[in-house]
Amino acid sequence: MVEIWGETAEGFEPVREAFARNFRDYGELGAAFALYVRGRKVVDLWGGDARPEVGGRPAPAVPWTADTAQVLRSVTKGLTATTALLLAEQGHLDLDAPVASYWPEFAAAGKGGVPVRWLLSHEAGVPALDVPLRLEDVLTWERAAAAVAAQTPAWEPGTAHGYHPYTFGWLVGEVVRRVSGRTVGQYFAEEIARPLGLDLWIGLPAGAAPRVGRLVDLPAPEAARTGPSGLRLRPKQSVRDAYQDPTSLTARSFASVRPGVDLNDPAVQAAEIPGAGGIGTARSLARFYAALVGAADRYDGSGGSLPPLLGAEVLARAVRPAVHGPDRVLIVNSTFGLGFWRHGPTAPMASPASFGHPGRGGSLGFADPDLGLGFGYVTNGMQPGVTGDIRSRNLIRAVRGCLGLDA
Repeated sequence: MVEIWGETAEGFEPVREAFARNFRDYGELGAAFALYVRGRKVVDLWGGDARPEVGGRPAPAVPWTADTAQVLRSVTKGLTATTALLLAEQGHLDLDAPVASYWPEFAAAGKGGVPVRWLLSHEAGVPALDVPLRLEDVLTWERAAAAVAAQTPAWEPGTAHGYHPYTFGWLVGEVVRRVSGRTVGQYFAEEIARPLGLDLWIGLPAGAAPRVGRLVDLPAPEAARTGPSGLRLRPKQSVRDAYQDPTSLTARSFASVRPGVDLNDPAVQAAEIPGAGGIGTARSLARFYAALVGAADRYDGSGGSLPPLLGAEVLARAVRPAVHGPDRVLIVNSTFGLGFWRHGPTAPMASPASFGHPGRGGSLGFADPDLGLGFGYVTNGMQPGVTGDIRSRNLIRAVRGCLGLDA
């Protein structure tokens, strides 16, 4: 049995049990979970193996510790979006202005009228690249940015939406670079992570490399496939067909980098891949989302909560649903604000007010302004799925129960 470490405040013991059950029944290898409620950290848990080996010769276990960080996959998009929103809060970026007014090269192939907000809401129409990026392109920012700027849209921008798995990061990140004069990773570190005391990075510092857990691809556990989990046991045939057809927009979007990058590669972790390559701890992810809604505590011991990271007007605009309905890439309904996924059947969170971002394989970060929540879950056991799985949903269910929402 995996030993669970960390703390839970009185009344949140069921969350600890749900976290332990993920190891016992749902194939968890190594993970951490943290929760803020109205300015107080009430859950901070971790357990399992940080660097598991699957296949080949077994290696000695490397226990997950309080400071273990993990690749976040698309959870990173919430961090990246916040850099653009903070620039808007500071008056440096107009979300309604054409992208080309900041990044002239982006006007190519009929994209001159695309406003910045369509990059954030997945309406720009460039989720896939006609010529996929290679590893050397991903590791060279200018090449990746030039490729997405030159791409012809897959649909008329603004007329539909479709999830941009990789290109979202270079689209938003290049606007941040053009406006601020700093890379998106630098801007996030200097303006958000350091002031909040976060172990959360877009581009891993060299000294932090030994702290990062190893991602491992896993099948969905039998209990999740056959038990009463609330998950669709089999994806719709149309979804399966889209992922299996290499010519579909779905498959091409997820293959914008070919061959796919190894997110366990130290060189890849050190690069800035703002659509999928962020790294951090569950504790910092929860604190980040708590800070967005003014539910993060002060480090100086003075008591109370920090003011919200974003002003009320910008935050309200960011979380207001900008698009809803059929997603041209995911082939299911999705709802996005400006950079954030909204709570719903595709990406369930705590309540209709919740906003955040899941990561392919299982990790999830979100905030809930009505409940005063900051939620951070990270895992190295990459189970199938783009929008979360049984493990994060078990934790959400337990949190809701502790808050008296399911009574």
